[in-house]
Amino acid sequence: MSNDKRLSILGHLKELRKRLIRSVIVVAIAAIIAFVFHEQIINVLKYQYQVGPILEIELQTQAIEMTERLGTIMRVAIYGGLILAMPYLIYELVMFVSPALTLKEKRYVYLILPWIALMFIGGVAFGYFILVPRILNFLLTYGSDIATLMPRIGDYIKVVTRLLLVAGLVFELPVLTTFLAWIGIITSKWLASKRRIAIIIAFILAAIITPTIDPINQTLVAAPLVVLYEISIWLAWLVQRRKARAVTSVSPAP
Repeated sequence: MSNDKRLSILGHLKELRKRLIRSVIVVAIAAIIAFVFHEQIINVLKYQYQVGPILEIELQTQAIEMTERLGTIMRVAIYGGLILAMPYLIYELVMFVSPALTLKEKRYVYLILPWIALMFIGGVAFGYFILVPRILNFLLTYGSDIATLMPRIGDYIKVVTRLLLVAGLVFELPVLTTFLAWIGIITSKWLASKRRIAIIIAFILAAIITPTIDPINQTLVAAPLVVLYEISIWLAWLVQRRKARAVTSVSPAP
């Protein structure tokens, strides 16, 4: 290996280390904030679940192990820190790969950075207001004539925080595909040709993400994935059309 290549690799490693350190610091600060407000966060995550068409009952949880409450608080702090810091983590990832991009491609990166944060927040909001309540209502009410369910607080928080984090990440799909279409790596035609595979993958991911075998809840998770994929195809088509118009407008007259 030549000295130039060795120096280049060392430079990339130093840059990676610097960005990882900054990311860890931001996650740690966000986790401390989540730890300070852990009681409020847990109260927000404790949904009321519906029994019948009208009656709503406040969720009651329990702790069995001696360290379960402390472990739950730490889990809330860690997951809360990750969710709060995720837009910044994605920013650091994008900035790490940006030196390999052209000047024009870097401009595209700067344009999509706000959308990265907005789409992640939108995904978390979708998970909180639509996805999680329906899954929990099924889990907490199905088979209620057999026994009264009082879930462990650690298991409950693990399920909810995981669903919220995954929902936020999934909503980044249109932003990612739009950027890849801008720089010419993928096309709308290629995405459309993979539609059937994408639908299958969406249902596989839904089966992994949801803690229930209920097909309705799995469809509730898979449907947004499919919709986001269709939006990605549409956005890629718009990007290609705009690029084609730009090329036509700058082409010299014959």
